[in-house]
Amino acid sequence: MRAEHDPPPALDESIQHPTRLAVMAFLSGCLEAEFAAVRDYARISDASVSRIVSALQDAGYVKVRKGYVGKRPRTWLSLSPEGRQALAGHLDALQSIAETARRTAAGPTPD
Repeated sequence: MRAEHDPPPALDESIQHPTRLAVMAFLSGCLEAEFAAVRDYARISDASVSRIVSALQDAGYVKVRKGYVGKRPRTWLSLSPEGRQALAGHLDALQSIAETARRTAAGPTPD
């Protein structure tokens, strides 16, 4: 539990945007996902997925594997171990912020 005077927990700037967080959360539930599955889950364009994945890849959080299924090119995405760790830390920070908000909203506790 955080003391009242402690600074708020740090959110990861690379994944704090809701769409980036959604992509990371989706990838955390699988070993690997096709680009199209990520796009469809997040309900965003191919270009948006590409930008998000590039940023997350630059941060070391996402791995990209390219290959073919038959003659069709495919791209698969997965979280790196660092990405899994970063997501867990980010979710812990969000949880801490939410708990602080709940305690504050509930008001002071009787002594």
